[in-house]
Amino acid sequence: MTGRITALLEEAYDTALVKELLLAYDEAKRNFYLGGHRLSAVEGGRFCEAAYRILELRTKGAFTPIGEVLDTEKVAKQLSGLPSSGFPKSLRIYIPRALRVVYDIRNSRDAAHLADGVDPNLQDATLVVSILDWVLAEFVRLGAGSSSKDIQAMIDGLVTRQIPVVQIFGRYPKVLRTDLRAGEFVLVLLYHAGAAGVPIPDLLAWIPSSMRANLRRTLRTLETKALVHLDGEVALITYAGQRVVEAKRLFDPPVTETAIPS
Repeated sequence: MTGRITALLEEAYDTALVKELLLAYDEAKRNFYLGGHRLSAVEGGRFCEAAYRILELRTKGAFTPIGEVLDTEKVAKQLSGLPSSGFPKSLRIYIPRALRVVYDIRNSRDAAHLADGVDPNLQDATLVVSILDWVLAEFVRLGAGSSSKDIQAMIDGLVTRQIPVVQIFGRYPKVLRTDLRAGEFVLVLLYHAGAAGVPIPDLLAWIPSSMRANLRRTLRTLETKALVHLDGEVALITYAGQRVVEAKRLFDPPVTETAIPS
């Protein structure tokens, strides 16, 4: 999770709840990308626990303390009964209903019980992480208080493409694969950045030193192939570039063991 999104959420909501929400979110996404589909649904349930409390806090100024039993059906009923004049429909209806789906999958499907027949975990986990993306984006949108291009880019990034081959360290996105060529490496970073694009000076700092001298030539080549669009000093991936990343599965994490130098 980017520091900007975390900061926005912590400013808008209770810090402890945001911490629990984002920990569960990150774990659900990580398990999904690494194939732990059952664990994704479990973490989705934890996400819901924090999200319901954020809804309580946002609508009545207090929430069920962490560690105490949370009556989610009661919370949802209270939310649905709030006046439309004072609270957006997203808080009253949409988010609670979305959370209910995740919660029910966590409690009633194979994530919590043995299942007969066809394994539903992948389809369930896919639904769960998509709902988590949407709910988190709604909390960002509602917490932002005003619209801006920056907020829009943050929300677009949440609900579109997040890839396990990139790990964030502060403001530094590190690509975890060492087998990519320069053009592929740049496409992965631009795919990760989404609609906001990446300033070329940032790309220079993010790519390996061996690729830096030829970065602008790499970008021009990608632009010639319509995989990248250059807007002054900002590079953006095109739809064609996105399809290359997806078709070649450049977003997959490394699957081979890396030898550790002695």
